[in-house]
Amino acid sequence: MEKILPRPTDISAPYWDGCKEGVLRLQHCTDCDRYQFYPRILCSHCGGRALEWRDTSGRGRIASYTVVQRGVSKAYPAPYVVVLVDLEEGPRMMSSLVDAEPESVAVGASVGVEFASWSDDTTLPVFRIVGEDAQA
Repeated sequence: MEKILPRPTDISAPYWDGCKEGVLRLQHCTDCDRYQFYPRILCSHCGGRALEWRDTSGRGRIASYTVVQRGVSKAYPAPYVVVLVDLEEGPRMMSSLVDAEPESVAVGASVGVEFASWSDDTTLPVFRIVGEDAQA
């Protein structure tokens, strides 16, 4: 069984291209100087149209998480950790946490982005615990 793959659109293509390049690229509004995620045609903060794509640090902190004990199919072996990450640039995004024992995950832990290939054409951002929060 194969994993469910996202379907890039004209609006989201720069995000997915960045993932393939190993860069977390997000929309930035030059009207209000804020980032947003997920990609849209208008700024979610001010309604402006002055959106551009910028490379980000890929660093953040875990805002919340859940441990999935039973995957939805054999393509998603459990257990695995789904996290909400508050990025340094402001947006919150959902992703997977890699190489972490579920019992070692904590709200507030520092994370950094990495990229996982899900198919020949699809690369997704995933996160890893970094710094003093990392388990040896």
